[in-house]
Amino acid sequence: MHEMTDDPRTTDKAQLRARLLAARDAMSPFILSQAIGELAVWMYSLPVEIGEGDTVAAYVATRREPGGTAMLDALVDRGVRVLLPIVPEGPPQRLQWGVYCGERSLEEGRWNLLEPQGIRLDPDTLVQAALILVPAVAVDRRGVRLGRGAGYYDRTLEGIPGQVVAVVHDGEVVDHDLPEEPTDVRVQWILTPSGGFEPVRDDT
Repeated sequence: MHEMTDDPRTTDKAQLRARLLAARDAMSPFILSQAIGELAVWMYSLPVEIGEGDTVAAYVATRREPGGTAMLDALVDRGVRVLLPIVPEGPPQRLQWGVYCGERSLEEGRWNLLEPQGIRLDPDTLVQAALILVPAVAVDRRGVRLGRGAGYYDRTLEGIPGQVVAVVHDGEVVDHDLPEEPTDVRVQWILTPSGGFEPVRDDT
Protein backbone atom coordinates (compact mmCIF):
# COMPACT_ATOMS: atom_id res chain seq x y z
CA MET A 1 0.00 0.00 0.00
CA HIS A 2 1.46 3.36 -1.06
CA GLU A 3 1.49 6.31 1.30
CA MET A 4 -0.11 9.47 -0.06
CA THR A 5 2.10 12.54 -0.18
CA ASP A 6 0.99 16.14 -0.48
CA ASP A 7 1.50 17.56 -3.97
CA PRO A 8 1.99 21.36 -3.80
CA ARG A 9 0.28 21.73 -7.18
CA THR A 10 -2.82 19.98 -5.85
CA THR A 11 -2.80 22.17 -2.75
CA ASP A 12 -2.47 25.35 -4.84
CA LYS A 13 -5.36 24.29 -7.06
CA ALA A 14 -7.55 23.44 -4.10
CA GLN A 15 -6.85 26.78 -2.41
CA LEU A 16 -7.51 28.74 -5.61
CA ARG A 17 -10.69 26.76 -6.28
CA ALA A 18 -11.97 27.41 -2.76
CA ARG A 19 -11.21 31.15 -3.02
CA LEU A 20 -12.91 31.57 -6.38
CA LEU A 21 -15.97 29.54 -5.40
CA ALA A 22 -16.31 31.67 -2.26
CA ALA A 23 -16.24 34.78 -4.46
CA ARG A 24 -19.00 33.28 -6.60
CA ASP A 25 -21.10 32.62 -3.51
CA ALA A 26 -20.74 36.29 -2.58
CA MET A 27 -21.77 37.50 -6.04
CA SER A 28 -24.90 39.63 -6.02
CA PRO A 29 -27.99 38.28 -7.82
CA PHE A 30 -27.96 41.40 -10.01
CA ILE A 31 -24.39 40.82 -11.22
CA LEU A 32 -25.13 37.15 -11.84
CA SER A 33 -28.28 37.98 -13.80
CA GLN A 34 -26.37 40.53 -15.86
CA ALA A 35 -23.67 37.96 -16.65
CA ILE A 36 -26.27 35.43 -17.76
CA GLY A 37 -27.81 37.94 -20.16
CA GLU A 38 -24.46 39.00 -21.60
CA LEU A 39 -23.37 35.42 -22.22
CA ALA A 40 -26.62 34.69 -24.05
CA VAL A 41 -25.92 37.60 -26.41
CA TRP A 42 -22.46 36.22 -27.19
CA MET A 43 -24.10 33.06 -28.56
CA TYR A 44 -24.89 35.10 -31.67
CA SER A 45 -21.16 35.86 -32.19
CA LEU A 46 -19.51 32.45 -31.91
CA PRO A 47 -15.78 32.23 -32.75
CA VAL A 48 -16.25 29.43 -35.29
CA GLU A 49 -18.67 29.18 -38.20
CA ILE A 50 -21.85 27.47 -37.03
CA GLY A 51 -24.78 26.92 -39.37
CA GLU A 52 -28.37 25.87 -38.78
CA GLY A 53 -28.48 22.21 -37.79
CA ASP A 54 -24.86 22.14 -36.63
CA THR A 55 -24.03 20.81 -33.16
CA VAL A 56 -22.74 22.76 -30.17
CA ALA A 57 -22.12 21.13 -26.79
CA ALA A 58 -22.79 23.16 -23.67
CA TYR A 59 -23.80 22.64 -20.03
CA VAL A 60 -26.50 23.59 -17.54
CA ALA A 61 -25.07 26.16 -15.14
CA THR A 62 -25.34 25.37 -11.45
CA ARG A 63 -24.12 26.89 -8.19
CA ARG A 64 -23.61 30.38 -9.63
CA GLU A 65 -21.71 29.15 -12.66
CA PRO A 66 -21.85 31.57 -15.60
CA GLY A 67 -24.32 30.62 -18.28
CA GLY A 68 -27.87 29.61 -17.52
CA THR A 69 -30.57 28.33 -19.85
CA ALA A 70 -30.68 31.73 -21.58
CA MET A 71 -27.37 30.81 -23.22
CA LEU A 72 -28.79 27.47 -24.33
CA ASP A 73 -32.00 29.03 -25.63
CA ALA A 74 -30.00 31.54 -27.68
CA LEU A 75 -28.22 28.65 -29.40
CA VAL A 76 -31.53 26.91 -30.10
CA ASP A 77 -32.86 30.20 -31.47
CA ARG A 78 -30.06 30.05 -34.04
CA GLY A 79 -31.23 26.61 -35.15
CA VAL A 80 -28.33 24.86 -33.44
CA ARG A 81 -28.55 21.33 -32.04
CA VAL A 82 -27.40 21.62 -28.42
CA LEU A 83 -25.88 18.70 -26.53
CA LEU A 84 -25.79 18.69 -22.73
CA PRO A 85 -23.79 16.41 -20.43
CA ILE A 86 -25.23 13.53 -18.44
CA VAL A 87 -23.14 12.26 -15.52
CA PRO A 88 -23.00 8.44 -15.61
CA GLU A 89 -23.17 6.29 -12.51
CA GLY A 90 -19.97 5.03 -10.94
CA PRO A 91 -16.57 6.68 -10.59
CA PRO A 92 -15.59 9.70 -12.73
CA GLN A 93 -15.53 8.72 -16.40
CA ARG A 94 -16.43 10.17 -19.81
CA LEU A 95 -19.68 12.10 -19.87
CA GLN A 96 -22.72 10.94 -21.76
CA TRP A 97 -24.87 13.43 -23.70
CA GLY A 98 -28.47 14.36 -24.40
CA VAL A 99 -30.20 16.86 -26.70
CA TYR A 100 -31.53 20.08 -25.15
CA CYS A 101 -35.18 20.71 -26.01
CA GLY A 102 -35.92 23.66 -23.74
CA GLU A 103 -35.82 24.23 -20.00
CA ARG A 104 -38.83 21.99 -19.42
CA SER A 105 -36.92 19.08 -20.93
CA LEU A 106 -34.45 19.12 -18.04
CA GLU A 107 -34.74 16.93 -14.98
CA GLU A 108 -32.60 16.29 -11.92
CA GLY A 109 -29.94 13.67 -12.44
CA ARG A 110 -26.95 12.63 -10.43
CA TRP A 111 -25.99 15.05 -7.64
CA ASN A 112 -29.19 17.01 -8.39
CA LEU A 113 -27.69 18.37 -11.61
CA LEU A 114 -30.17 19.24 -14.34
CA GLU A 115 -29.83 16.95 -17.34
CA PRO A 116 -31.79 16.46 -20.58
CA GLN A 117 -34.49 13.80 -20.64
CA GLY A 118 -34.68 11.23 -23.38
CA ILE A 119 -32.08 9.09 -25.09
CA ARG A 120 -28.61 8.98 -23.56
CA LEU A 121 -26.00 9.42 -26.25
CA ASP A 122 -22.58 7.80 -26.21
CA PRO A 123 -19.56 9.92 -25.11
CA ASP A 124 -18.23 9.69 -28.68
CA THR A 125 -21.24 11.76 -29.80
CA LEU A 126 -19.17 14.78 -28.79
CA VAL A 127 -17.10 14.48 -31.98
CA GLN A 128 -20.12 15.95 -33.80
CA ALA A 129 -19.77 19.26 -31.94
CA ALA A 130 -17.87 22.01 -33.74
CA LEU A 131 -17.82 24.05 -30.52
CA ILE A 132 -17.85 22.83 -26.92
CA LEU A 133 -18.69 25.21 -24.08
CA VAL A 134 -17.44 23.91 -20.74
CA PRO A 135 -17.74 25.28 -17.21
CA ALA A 136 -14.61 26.25 -15.30
CA VAL A 137 -13.74 27.73 -11.94
CA ALA A 138 -10.81 29.56 -13.54
CA VAL A 139 -8.72 29.52 -16.70
CA ASP A 140 -5.32 30.97 -17.51
CA ARG A 141 -4.15 32.69 -20.68
CA ARG A 142 -2.63 29.44 -22.02
CA GLY A 143 -5.99 27.68 -21.87
CA VAL A 144 -5.28 25.64 -18.75
CA ARG A 145 -8.65 25.14 -17.07
CA LEU A 146 -9.36 24.72 -13.38
CA GLY A 147 -12.45 22.58 -12.88
CA ARG A 148 -14.06 21.20 -9.76
CA GLY A 149 -11.52 18.43 -9.44
CA ALA A 150 -13.30 15.23 -10.51
CA GLY A 151 -11.82 15.15 -14.02
CA TYR A 152 -15.00 14.39 -15.98
CA TYR A 153 -14.29 16.97 -18.66
CA ASP A 154 -10.61 16.10 -19.08
CA ARG A 155 -11.58 12.48 -19.68
CA THR A 156 -14.34 13.52 -22.07
CA LEU A 157 -12.38 16.07 -24.12
CA GLU A 158 -9.31 13.94 -24.76
CA GLY A 159 -8.95 13.50 -28.53
CA ILE A 160 -12.10 15.49 -29.38
CA PRO A 161 -11.56 17.69 -32.49
CA GLY A 162 -14.03 20.51 -31.72
CA GLN A 163 -12.92 23.89 -30.42
CA VAL A 164 -13.29 24.04 -26.62
CA VAL A 165 -14.36 27.19 -24.77
CA ALA A 166 -13.98 27.71 -21.01
CA VAL A 167 -16.86 29.87 -19.75
CA VAL A 168 -15.99 31.91 -16.65
CA HIS A 169 -16.98 35.08 -14.86
CA ASP A 170 -14.95 38.22 -15.58
CA GLY A 171 -12.71 37.87 -12.53
CA GLU A 172 -11.88 34.20 -13.13
CA VAL A 173 -9.34 34.61 -15.94
CA VAL A 174 -5.97 34.48 -14.19
CA ASP A 175 -2.81 36.03 -15.61
CA HIS A 176 -0.47 33.64 -13.82
CA ASP A 177 -0.03 30.05 -15.03
CA LEU A 178 -2.32 27.55 -13.32
CA PRO A 179 -0.83 24.24 -12.18
CA GLU A 180 -1.19 21.74 -15.00
CA GLU A 181 -1.37 17.94 -14.85
CA PRO A 182 -0.45 15.59 -17.72
CA THR A 183 -4.11 14.56 -18.01
CA ASP A 184 -5.40 18.16 -18.27
CA VAL A 185 -6.91 19.13 -21.62
CA ARG A 186 -6.40 22.76 -22.60
CA VAL A 187 -9.14 24.89 -24.11
CA GLN A 188 -8.77 27.03 -27.22
CA TRP A 189 -11.04 29.91 -26.20
CA ILE A 190 -12.10 31.84 -23.11
CA LEU A 191 -15.58 33.33 -22.82
CA THR A 192 -16.42 36.02 -20.25
CA PRO A 193 -19.59 38.10 -19.94
CA SER A 194 -17.91 41.44 -20.62
CA GLY A 195 -15.05 40.34 -22.89
CA GLY A 196 -16.72 37.77 -25.11
CA PHE A 197 -14.64 35.12 -26.87
CA GLU A 198 -10.87 35.44 -26.59
CA PRO A 199 -8.36 32.99 -28.07
CA VAL A 200 -5.84 31.57 -25.64
CA ARG A 201 -2.13 32.24 -25.94
CA ASP A 202 -0.29 29.84 -28.22
CA ASP A 203 2.15 28.41 -25.67
CA THR A 204 2.91 24.96 -27.03
